[in-house]
Order: sequence, then structure tokens, then C-alpha cells
Amino acid sequence: MTEPRQPTAVDEFVEDYFAKHLELNPEEATYLGIPGHETDYGDYSPAGKAERAAHEAATLRDLQSLTPSDHTDAVTLHAMRERLGLSVALHETGREDINNIATPAHGARQILDLMPQSTDEDFAHIAQRLQNLPAALEGWWKSLVAARRGGEVSAVRQVQAAAGQFASYAAQDGALAQLVTAAEAAQVTGGVVDDVRKGVQAAAEAYLQLSRRLTEGLLPAAPAQDAVGTDYYRLASQSFTGTRLDLEETYQWGLAELARLVAAQEQVAEQIRSGASVAEAKEILNTDPARKLHGTKALQEWMQQLSDQAVADLKDVHFDIPSPMDQLECRIAPTTDGGVYYTGPSDDFARPGRMWWSVPPEDTEFTTWAETTTVYHEGVPGHHLQVATAVMVKDRLNSWRRNGCFTSGYAEGWALYAEDLMAELGYLQDPGDMMGMLDMQRMRAARVVFDIGLHCGFRAPAEWGSQTWNPVSGRAFLREHLPISEAQLDFELTRYLGWPGQAPSYKVGQRVFQQIRAEREATLGADFDLKAFHTELLQLGSLGLDTLRWALGGQS
Repeated sequence: MTEPRQPTAVDEFVEDYFAKHLELNPEEATYLGIPGHETDYGDYSPAGKAERAAHEAATLRDLQSLTPSDHTDAVTLHAMRERLGLSVALHETGREDINNIATPAHGARQILDLMPQSTDEDFAHIAQRLQNLPAALEGWWKSLVAARRGGEVSAVRQVQAAAGQFASYAAQDGALAQLVTAAEAAQVTGGVVDDVRKGVQAAAEAYLQLSRRLTEGLLPAAPAQDAVGTDYYRLASQSFTGTRLDLEETYQWGLAELARLVAAQEQVAEQIRSGASVAEAKEILNTDPARKLHGTKALQEWMQQLSDQAVADLKDVHFDIPSPMDQLECRIAPTTDGGVYYTGPSDDFARPGRMWWSVPPEDTEFTTWAETTTVYHEGVPGHHLQVATAVMVKDRLNSWRRNGCFTSGYAEGWALYAEDLMAELGYLQDPGDMMGMLDMQRMRAARVVFDIGLHCGFRAPAEWGSQTWNPVSGRAFLREHLPISEAQLDFELTRYLGWPGQAPSYKVGQRVFQQIRAEREATLGADFDLKAFHTELLQLGSLGLDTLRWALGGQS
């Protein structure tokens, strides 16, 4: 058994940094299950943003005086310089982006889903946080106004989408109202239920006000153009991946990867029915009653069953999954925006990792062949295995490395790598499930092409008109390659246009994981141990991709 690593001076410095970080970002403390910030929100105003940036800038300066005691320390310092440096650089742009998935206003509501909801005390905390939510949204509005004064306003499409979402939160049957239902179902005392109801009303009014402000005060100044341009895109992309991409090379690789995946699907279509096209094979799968789920209850039950089976099969065979990491909850999200996401366990695992499916109201039927790989992506061996492993390694990593250092290219790259790995391990022998996995991989490759192509002004390939990408041609391209409903497609299109650089991070990260594995296999030959390799990767925490390569002895 490996001896616990003794904390170093670097660890102590980083623990102090992270404690202050959580004070400035109390929602993150709730996400991690760390007590003491149950009713608070961070300051989303310009002053709050400046305070967080100053804390990061001061930390960067102080890092220069630290000397690593071991390789773990060296990796920590490399990671902090990269992550904090990018955060400060993004702050200095003066931007305050609006999109349909990841703004302070989205996070302020979503954190309520992760708060305990059992006792009087639990709901008293929720009621007080709801009462504090209007001030948090007021602060964000001030940041949006400040950005507008500086000439930085998100595109019309993003302002309209966010305004619609925030209004929906306040609906009588919206996500906020469900907190009252939950309090009543928990049978807490009447006074606490009343407090939750008052808090919901206050929060709903604040979201409605924010929706009106976006429409009346920001929309007139919003540009019609969605593309952010190469300079900002390069910085945003680096923040999501932890590496400075050669955008032209990555764009061309995305096109080649897309063609490869389409060809692979054509081979699977032949297995489903001789002579069938990919579209015809999908139609066969879609009309198979054995592959259909009706309603969100059936979807949730199927998700949970498949997730539980994956954990049971992979545990101690292909991966280290000790208790309590082996607990994963599958839930239908209280929102109806679209999309699937994962939230990690609390630091003590009292709250387990959770897979959430946000289902648009018009989506009432689901196909298992298309969604099997999504369960693996969000659960095990995907996000849950990656995040929960990092939470578990308290004996070797400091709190920031385990819980605070997050890079989409690592997290999403691992999850996409995990999808492909399940095929390698024999879990996608059914041609339908394999078609679904290839569909998701194809979607992510198409996003590389569209996201980089549109935001950086690249030309589309000949079959898509050889013109500079625009939202109209881009939507048609995505419709061809994304196996999702029209409602989901609208959500995804808006997401990519408003969250530049995030969508390609999946494929970019997967590519790096595959390259690192190939290099390690070539070096070790017959001595290569796949389980040990995966354990080594996952126990590093969610590093930027350059730091990941450096940590494993490659080029930084």
C-alpha cells in the first residue's frame, strides 16, 4: 500500500489560496460539499470580479518564491501558473459573456439543485440563499452594464436566449417553483415552507427583472454578428484546453476526423442491414420498439440501471472504483433547456456524483441505442470516474489539485476517450450501440469544424459552399451531423455561438489522451498496463493539456 504523501510548503500555500478562493466563490464550496457558505453567493459585480482577479494575480506573483519539494509540487506550480494566468488574461479583456448555458445567473440557480433537501435546516439554508439571489443577479447586471460601456456586448442571439431562459425559471411550473414542492414533500415545518415560498418569489421576481433588463437594456446594443474573431477565440480556446491550438491545423484535423467517423458508421450500417445507408440504419433502430423509452421516468430508470451495471462490471477489473466512488445517481434535471451534464460528489461523498438530463418538454420519446454512450460519457468510465477519483486522492494531492483545477479539455477529453474505450472493452458489440457511440463522436468532430470555422472566419469545404461559415450554413452542417431533435439542435447551435472554444475541447482532449497512450505503449511495449496507465492519469487531477503532457514527461 502506498504511503500517504506528507503536505509540503507548496501544498500549504495552495490550500491558503483555495480557502480564499472559496470565500470569494461560495457556490463552489457548496458544489464541493464544504460547509460554512450554505446561504451565500459570490459578488458578481465589477468590484467582485476585480477582487477575484487581484487574488489570482497576487497568487501568481507569490508562486515565484516557491520551490517544489517533489514532482507533485512541480506539477501543481505548472498548473497554477497556466490556469490562473489565463483567468487573469480573460478578466483583462473586459468581457462579460452571455450564453445559454454558463453564466453567473445560470450557476446561481443550478447550485440550488445540489443543496441538501431533507431537513428543516436544509430548506432554511435554501430559503436564505434564495433571498440573497436578487443581490447576486443585481451584481451581474452591473458587470454587464460595465462591459457594455466598454463596447463589449454579446450577440443578439445570446441575449435573447438567456432572457427567455431566465423568464422560464420564474414560471409557475419552473425550476424555482420545484423547490417549494420539494420542501412540502420533505414534510418540513410550515414556517420553513413559507420561507422557501417567499424566497422563491423573491428569486423569481429577480430573474424576471433580469430578463426584462437584458431585453430592454442590452439587446438594443447587442451586435448581430455571432463570431468572436480569432484573437478572443484563441484565448477562450486556451482557457478550455490548457494548450495553444494551431487553429488551422485543428480545423483541418476536425474535417478529416469527421470523414473517418462517417466511414465507420457506413460500415456499421452494413451490419444493421445489408446495403443500408447510415440514415436508413438509424431509421431501423429508431423504429425498433425494443430500443424505445417513453417518458422521462422510463429514461431515468434506464439511465440508472445502465450506470449501475457499468460500475459493477468495470469495478476492480478495468478501473479502481472503491466505495463510495461506486455510487452514482441518475436524475432528470428540473430545467428543460436541453442537454446532459454531470455534477461531482461532495468532498466527503455525502452527496454522490449525479448525472442530470435536462429534457425539453417536446421530447417525450428516447432511443436507447443513441443514448447508451452518453451514460458512459457522463458516468463510468467517464466524468464520474474522473471527478470522483480526484476527490478520493486526499493522501497525495492538495484541495485545489483535487477540486479546484478544472480544464474542459481534460474532463471532456477523458469522457470522450471513455466512450471509445467502452467499445474497445467490448461493451458496444450491439451494432445499434456502436452506431450511437459513433454518432456522438461524429457530433463532437463536427463541432470542432463548426466552432473554429465560424468564430475564426474559415471557409467551409466545397460540399458546404466554400464560403465563410455563417449561422445558416453552420446550422445545416450541424443538422447533417448531430443526431438530436430540432429543439436540442437550436440549443446546441446557440451554445456553440455563445461559448466559443468549449465545444472543440472534447475532441481536442480525446486526441491528446490517445496520443499520450500511444506514446506510452510504444515506449513500454509488452510491459504496458492499461489499468495502471488510466489510474496514473486520473490521479493527476483535471490538468490543462500542456501541463498533463509535462507531468507525464512529455513536452509542455
